[in-house]
Amino acid sequence: MTNSPVAGASARPLAAACPQQTATAIITAAHDLLGHLAAGRRIDTPAIRAAMQSAFGASDATGAWSWKTAYEAVEVAQLLFMRRYGPAIHARTANPFERLTLIERIAKLAPTQTRRSEEMQAYQQFSTPLGLAWVAGFAAGFLPGELVLEPSAGTGLLAIQAELAGCRLAMNEVADVRAALLGNLFASSHVSMHDAAQIHDRLDAAVVPSCIIMNPPFSAVLNVEARVADAAIRHLSSAVARLADGGRLVAITGANCAPDHKAWRGAFIRMQDKARVVFSAVIAGSVFASHGTTVETRLTVIDKVPADDAAQFPASRGMAPDLATLLRWLADSLPPRQPIAALALQPLAAARHTQAIKTSSKPRLAAAPIAATSGEPLGYDVIDWCPPTDGKLSETLYEPYTLQSIRIAGAQPHPTRLVQSAAMSSVAPPKPSYRPHLPAGLVEQGLLSDAQLESVIYAGEAHAGHLAGSWSVDATWDRVEAAPDDCDTAVRFRKGWFLGDGTGAGKGRQVAGILLDNWLKGRTRAVWISKSDKLLEDAQRDWKALGQEPLLVTPLARFRQGTPIRLEQGILFTTYATLRFDARENRISRVQQIVDWLGAEFNGVIVFDESHAMQNAGGGKSERGDCAPSMQGRAGLRLQHALPDARVVYVSATGATTVENLAYAQRLGLWGGADFPFDKRTDFVAAIEAGGVAAMEVLARDLKALGLYAARSLSYEGVEYELIEHKLTLEQVRIYDAYAGAFQVIHNNLDAALEATNVTSSEGTLNAQAKSAARSAFESAKQRFFNHLITAMKTPTLIAAIDQGLADGHAAVVQIVSTGEALLSRRLADIDPGEWNDIQVDITPREYV
Repeated sequence: MTNSPVAGASARPLAAACPQQTATAIITAAHDLLGHLAAGRRIDTPAIRAAMQSAFGASDATGAWSWKTAYEAVEVAQLLFMRRYGPAIHARTANPFERLTLIERIAKLAPTQTRRSEEMQAYQQFSTPLGLAWVAGFAAGFLPGELVLEPSAGTGLLAIQAELAGCRLAMNEVADVRAALLGNLFASSHVSMHDAAQIHDRLDAAVVPSCIIMNPPFSAVLNVEARVADAAIRHLSSAVARLADGGRLVAITGANCAPDHKAWRGAFIRMQDKARVVFSAVIAGSVFASHGTTVETRLTVIDKVPADDAAQFPASRGMAPDLATLLRWLADSLPPRQPIAALALQPLAAARHTQAIKTSSKPRLAAAPIAATSGEPLGYDVIDWCPPTDGKLSETLYEPYTLQSIRIAGAQPHPTRLVQSAAMSSVAPPKPSYRPHLPAGLVEQGLLSDAQLESVIYAGEAHAGHLAGSWSVDATWDRVEAAPDDCDTAVRFRKGWFLGDGTGAGKGRQVAGILLDNWLKGRTRAVWISKSDKLLEDAQRDWKALGQEPLLVTPLARFRQGTPIRLEQGILFTTYATLRFDARENRISRVQQIVDWLGAEFNGVIVFDESHAMQNAGGGKSERGDCAPSMQGRAGLRLQHALPDARVVYVSATGATTVENLAYAQRLGLWGGADFPFDKRTDFVAAIEAGGVAAMEVLARDLKALGLYAARSLSYEGVEYELIEHKLTLEQVRIYDAYAGAFQVIHNNLDAALEATNVTSSEGTLNAQAKSAARSAFESAKQRFFNHLITAMKTPTLIAAIDQGLADGHAAVVQIVSTGEALLSRRLADIDPGEWNDIQVDITPREYV
């Protein structure tokens, strides 16, 4: 006989059972194990195996259950014990140290978790030990009736502490079996399945907790295989954003996630603008040993009250060797709870857990926080543009930029005046009919200026059409040929759009606007390709500036080549250097990886930022003969060929240095189409090269007239230059003269040094190459030294000018000509790895002295 809800499933592996069935069986096994805890007996391996075989109707050898599942049953048994006997423990004594002793006694009856599963490794599912969960609850200072959120709820060992305090619960867990467990164990509470790193953006707006207690993954992010160092910071930041004013957050993180760690100090300083850290202490690794790891952790307590000084943090108490010490520190130094906002005390108005829990075979990202209904069509009026009455341009090279074919009600002008070339100003773009969707209030808030909104409109207008003709693309995506009428595999290429604005026009913000328009129309997958991975933060900043979640911009580098991209939606950011990786060692190419994620029918946006990086995509000629196509240029073309219906945006202030470098801009229809009289790219290149610069200017003007190109620049009207003179002090003159005299001595004795080293002699030069190298080294060292010396002497005047400019309400921009990065890299390369723990490098002028 068996009491298993999945009895008879012995021939069926665990993965075949639905999460709800698995969760029910785990709870059944936990009830069997509860008897051991209640009797004070240690739960050993035979007891676990017997309980699991009884609940699942089969042994682990059949695949019906795994030891990770068994450990979850043990944790649930501890939860059930706390639910049954927790009130009695609290009634027995009011002393928190005595309570902790009793709870640790129960925790020691559980076995050490010595076996791990792939899911446990991938999601870092190390549940909070029972004793530490109780201490975290003590730090939270639960208030009866308040709403408590646990974003990474696991098996509920933290949540049960809040339940015992009479709190209402909202829990989130992305793993399907664990979410089903929570749904059964906390039947009256709200359970969701979102990415906890984005909990504020994804959770129901009605869930406003006044307390959050969490043990997030330390370095794992959902659907990202690589280690993510800032994972814990992401969880903390999103949780703080969701916490009600005056609320408290208690977090168990890795030991390095601390305000005094140089990598995270800036994040904590930004966090303290709205929530202050009131306690932080490292916990010895032995505390987590029973749950399968000995990593050192940290308990951090944050109150949702702005800090008086964002750069000041409470001193860490060091490392707590055990939970009793940690509890003592909390009792001595933790401040009382802050007053709670009234909103956080309202009844929970969220859906029941049975509606929130999903039973998909794999955890997936939840729906985006942006719904199609959250956008509204952008209203604008179409107008007739009138050229200058005399038909002549002014004598200036640039003309003031204004919207020529549309007027957008309520749109704000660009913060800085824009101009366009005289030739570009002589034509107007066509009258559009496309209506982008943007969030309500975006125009009125000025998040996009009138010129930037115009770009969103004309990009959508261009993407609404296709290039003339049908085309056949081969399996390698390298060859494109005109398709015969009866070709079943023929495709049509959607038109692209080129943004050629100069610095300061906000190209990144315009790209974000185009992506947001398509997102609100339901096209929630996109690709953003740029020149450097350092521009990822810029892309996230521009996306966030429009009120969106920056973490939706996800780097491709987080997915190993050859592995699937497990993102339900998002903006995939990558670089041209990454894009050019071909298939190797049974791993598909990066282009194929992106295409597999987007799908062959993809009709969303692909942004080629800094698109001039794809120059030489079609090969060309040089002084040394024919040049083969560049690898990243070919990769960019392959991506365009593989996804003919994609909405392509090219972004570059310098689209091409030569005409033949425009080969990547295939979606503009410059050849092989109806808009321009060139059958092939070679015909186009020959004709434009023959016409010179004038022909290029006419081409740009014609593209604007077709609505395929925009190029604006900042106006320098009113810019004034003022030279600031630094007057040397007597001390600086003395220092300069002393060093000049020293170098003069070296210069005067250089010939003697060369002769002493047998480079020269009284009869002439013995080693011309060594003599040249020595003189070159001396002169270059002299120039670098005095360059550094003079720059250092001028710095006080520069700092004073910056301070004065800031006091006058201006922004100070400092151009750094040389960062010394190459020199620093050379110095670091010379250091023995054994000395890396105490690196001392001098790249100042003292080095030459």
